[in-house]
Amino acid sequence: MNVKHNIFSLILAGLLTVYGCGGGPKVDTNNSSTTGWAYNDPDNGGFEVKNEYYDQPGPGLVMIEGGSYTMGRTEQDVMYDWNSVPRRITVSSFYLDQTEVRNVDYREYLYWISRVFVDYPAVYRNALPDTLVWRSPLAYNEPYVEYYFRHPAYNQYPVVGVDWLQANDYCIWRTDRVNEMRLIEEGVLDLDPNQVGRENFNTEAYLAGQYEGLVKENVPSLDPNVESRRVKLEDGYLLPKYRLPTEAEWEFAAVALVGNTYDERIYERRLYPWDGHNVRNPNGKDRGIMMANFKRGRGDMMGTAGDLNDNGSITVPVTSYWPNDYGLYCMAGNVNEWVQDVYRPLSHEDVSDFRPFRGNVFETLLTNEDGSIMAKDSLGRLKKREVTEEEAATRYNYQKADYRNYLDGDITSRVDFENQDEATKGATSTNEMYSKEEGDWASMITDKVRVYKGGSWRDRVYWLNPATRRFLDQEEARDDIGFRCAMTEISSPKGKGY
Repeated sequence: MNVKHNIFSLILAGLLTVYGCGGGPKVDTNNSSTTGWAYNDPDNGGFEVKNEYYDQPGPGLVMIEGGSYTMGRTEQDVMYDWNSVPRRITVSSFYLDQTEVRNVDYREYLYWISRVFVDYPAVYRNALPDTLVWRSPLAYNEPYVEYYFRHPAYNQYPVVGVDWLQANDYCIWRTDRVNEMRLIEEGVLDLDPNQVGRENFNTEAYLAGQYEGLVKENVPSLDPNVESRRVKLEDGYLLPKYRLPTEAEWEFAAVALVGNTYDERIYERRLYPWDGHNVRNPNGKDRGIMMANFKRGRGDMMGTAGDLNDNGSITVPVTSYWPNDYGLYCMAGNVNEWVQDVYRPLSHEDVSDFRPFRGNVFETLLTNEDGSIMAKDSLGRLKKREVTEEEAATRYNYQKADYRNYLDGDITSRVDFENQDEATKGATSTNEMYSKEEGDWASMITDKVRVYKGGSWRDRVYWLNPATRRFLDQEEARDDIGFRCAMTEISSPKGKGY
């Protein structure tokens, strides 16, 4: 009896091991489970299904495993902004640049623009960083105006003087260059150094069939009537877009609580991207050295001669100091960093608790009367427009294009409904809430102000806390704001092999 009982227990334990750990039945990846037809078979039409795809991080990126955490203030609100109220949210896994974008990276971008858009010099001029941000009425900073961006001594330093719009344009360009190289590595395209004007590689234009390039060898087609074809998104060759991180993503990556997690519990929150309340390294031979580049006090940017501590009177190379538990450098200090979000003081209370973000403006491609995609523009990009209210009228999840001022600046979030005609009630009205009328008190908060975070070489230690947040108009730049790029993780939360 005991023998039978033991055998039964072993069988039950085996079943629990197989099914309790997410094993489940094996999925047939060669045949359709709904029709029974074989995939990738030219004899039945050649419907292609790729089970393998390129899922390595893009150049310069680090995998950030997502999860749930409490976003927002972790110390006293000494500025009394009350703009970082703690709230528990979930961030999906994503990728983030290991370092801030360097001067040499941005000069590579400018060089490419100058070669490709020869007939459009305004494109190059509009992309130039504003080196005059270094000037100060009562400081001699002209050497930085002349040398910081161009001189090779500053190659590894973070680019500054770049506004939010310029940073987004850089992300678009970087996406296209990385995906172009992917197709070259896969043997689909040959390297074409002579691209000019609208005939340059653009990921969206290529997928839409509006860029040919120097074809080396298209991929074989399983359609019995077609010998070869262009690469499609379904082939898994191309990477997602580079972009600025959302505020929630940036803060999540900065605090890096993955290093303070045990058995699904965060056992200690963080004030900074490292443990403890101090800004000096507590360990071994590095004891006492500053953990980041920031302003230590009035008139003290780097320490005393002969024993410089943070070793940076202005910015420092992007791999300075120690990385956090995700392997990211300078997530506190050195330069503040642009994030994607539009600023509102109480955004934390309004946004979704899953992938929170304020700033959506939904777009769609411009099409011809027959429904085909309209020809690309003079820079080689597909033309887009905002979604109309008529197009979104039957949707439950959104009813218009522009949600930047949703619940904070739109007509429904106003308390005073007097003196509003019928036309005003249906309009976006941020300026009605954050008044700019003559004679009224004016606010700097508009739909074009963006969040920046992280603290910089000219900031006190308070701003090194990843939860702190400030804002600036998206067309303005400063000598203490840079950026880094992010990319969405499109497979499993832990990346390849999970």
